[in-house]
Amino acid sequence: MSLNLVLQYLLPKHILSRLVAKIANCRISLIKNFIISQYCKFYNIDMSDALEANPLNYPTFNDFFTRALQPNTRPTTSEQKAIVSPVDGKIWQIGKIDAGQLINAKGKGYTLEQLFADNKDAARFHNANFAVLYLAPYNYHRIHMPIEGKLRSMRYIPGKLFSVNPNIVNHIHDVFAKNERVVAMFDTALGQVAIILVGAMIVGSIETKWAGEITPNKQTDLTNWDYSKENIMFERGMEMGSFKLGSTVILLFPEKTVNWDATLQQNTPIKMGQRLGEM
Repeated sequence: MSLNLVLQYLLPKHILSRLVAKIANCRISLIKNFIISQYCKFYNIDMSDALEANPLNYPTFNDFFTRALQPNTRPTTSEQKAIVSPVDGKIWQIGKIDAGQLINAKGKGYTLEQLFADNKDAARFHNANFAVLYLAPYNYHRIHMPIEGKLRSMRYIPGKLFSVNPNIVNHIHDVFAKNERVVAMFDTALGQVAIILVGAMIVGSIETKWAGEITPNKQTDLTNWDYSKENIMFERGMEMGSFKLGSTVILLFPEKTVNWDATLQQNTPIKMGQRLGEM
């Protein structure tokens, strides 16, 4: 077992995440400018498409990390039936769920019941079309809608904060079902669609446009919100949330409603607004 994997179990991940969140919100120029400069250097951050191109002009590291892009730098495909990528990142998995099981490249998996922490929602996606999208530290970290939809509900599920780096996910096969996460359900032309935002080590928080900042590492209870009587609509490509330092988005569509593009394989780079498949 590698040292990195051992540390995943030994490190106080929630305490570490809270500490990083405080540092990421620091407004002391000397501190935040040093952190941002070192981060840009280490990850070779491309600021050419950012709305504010000077990284040191952001008030905090979190503002820099969740920076907006210039208009039209991520055009959404004009194809009306297209399902588009909600994020910049890369494909980790894409395909069809087999009898409620999500299987990784090593043949190990986890169940939808574990992922949703709810049997009813799990049953709805028993043989669903799904995609798992990984956001690296250097990626744009705002999350957009892959399809037009009306917000139906949201669930916060407490859990661990393992890293979602692909090297770790290969060894902790059910990490997405163990980590803290937010499940957002939408009514769409295809039926109910789930967008799951998975937290990770040193993720400061997950933020949604309708509920604001969610701070998973300060909560301990599973919590549900019902938005079915509210008219919260999102067009395809519209921003719906953001990650502050991390992580992974899982998309689930009803069975036989989406045909994924055959060119998309594990580790294929993707951009927000890029076509992933069609209805």
